[in-house]
Amino acid sequence: MYALGRGVLTGIGKRPAAGAPLPGTALVLPEARIEPSRVLRYARVCGFRETDPLPITYPHILGFPLAARLLGDRDFPLPLLGLVHTGIEITQRRPLGPRDRPELRVRVPRLLPHRRGTEAEVITEARIGGETVWRDRSTYLARHRTSAPGPSAAPPGTTPASADPLPRAAEWPLDAGLGRRHAAVSGDWNPIHLHPLTARPLGFPRAIAHGMWTFARCAAETGASGAEEVTVCAEFKAPVPLPSAVTYARLGSAFELRGGRDGERLHLTGKVTTGHTI
Repeated sequence: MYALGRGVLTGIGKRPAAGAPLPGTALVLPEARIEPSRVLRYARVCGFRETDPLPITYPHILGFPLAARLLGDRDFPLPLLGLVHTGIEITQRRPLGPRDRPELRVRVPRLLPHRRGTEAEVITEARIGGETVWRDRSTYLARHRTSAPGPSAAPPGTTPASADPLPRAAEWPLDAGLGRRHAAVSGDWNPIHLHPLTARPLGFPRAIAHGMWTFARCAAETGASGAEEVTVCAEFKAPVPLPSAVTYARLGSAFELRGGRDGERLHLTGKVTTGHTI
């Protein structure tokens, strides 16, 4: 909360641009403490099993305070307020458990042009005994006018949108309080997720679900948390408004999340693959 609040203040007056210099800072937490009660609450909100191992997305939650500090720093060129999660790729060499005390390292190696503004690439790594056992590459978009269209920095391996929907596997009704519940277990109190009154000034008519919730909910369905040498990636295509209903679909390694009356609105595409190393 402190890092997010500070980031709001330090973001005033920033003019984002893909060519802006980065401070080059990396933050390290030597031994991240994993609280079983918090993991349990997170698992319940995101649909994971409530037993070992850790949800494959949980190290992202552990590293989020470090990421918020980096993105909210005065020397960071993009404003923290209103950043939108656009893509993610998580590679897990082995599952983590509640007794592990991983070293977390977070850095922002580069900015990337996007057709709707500028993206920041954030790398989070979890290490045990000096070995990287888990890695997350995420991109966050600062929306602003651009002089020329740029490519999106979607994570490599992301499944492209298909013309025809994948076979439906599950349907999930999402209530208006989902964003607040996920904020409570993740620490991400970005106002675009909390209430229509806090989302509207940032360009959203309604609150939207956290991208990390939509990704985590899909990842939970894949069963990747207990796997070794597995990669799960996704590209966020469109925000999920709250309240709403979404459909999870999967075919082979590909999955997607759709909304709308007939599933015409594509929210997320992704893929789960095994045998990848960090």
